Amino acid sequence: MRIGELSRRAGVSVPTIKYYVREGLLPAGRLTSPNQASYEEAHVQRLRLIRALLDVGGLSVAGIREVIAAIDDPERPVHKVLGEAAGRLVPHYEGDQGGDDLDAAREAVADLIARRGWRTYPGGPAAEALAVALAALESVGHGAFAEVLDAYADAAEQVARVDIDYVARNVVREELVESVVVGTVLGDAMFAALRRMAQTDASGRAFGSGT
Repeated sequence: MRIGELSRRAGVSVPTIKYYVREGLLPAGRLTSPNQASYEEAHVQRLRLIRALLDVGGLSVAGIREVIAAIDDPERPVHKVLGEAAGRLVPHYEGDQGGDDLDAAREAVADLIARRGWRTYPGGPAAEALAVALAALESVGHGAFAEVLDAYADAAEQVARVDIDYVARNVVREELVESVVVGTVLGDAMFAALRRMAQTDASGRAFGSGT
């Protein structure tokens, strides 16, 4: 198909498609003449993935480039690809942040990881983001929220199992790796929305059904 048809089918403007090609997010089309190229169905799918990661997942162009590089690397283990995707989703904090609250929160996160036997490490971006969140709760007088940390961890484990079970349904590597990325990035957006809906319902049940 020509670039105009690709644009219509993917819902992405021609200048944006050319930008994605220049940025290494989208493979170039097959040249059919010095000024024209032909595109395949895979280009449509890749464009839709890019837009989903950008618009719903909230990733930057640079972040999407790294994730796509992981998808397209046949030598990279799926577990590593999952790490690439997850690593783009959590805030990255400077390693020199400190303070009593944050140090205590880091210890709490390390204890959580050890207690639950998770195959992750306290110094990772997700663990640090959790520690920063716990420290912030402490600083605003809600340090007791940490008492429900294991309940949150229980829910997180259940959701993670569902994520991985979904990924495991795909046997072709290309589909499997893409499922990892989609499930991680878009799954976060979906779960956040579900949580908000459930909170609204729980609030109504606990404090009254008036709107």
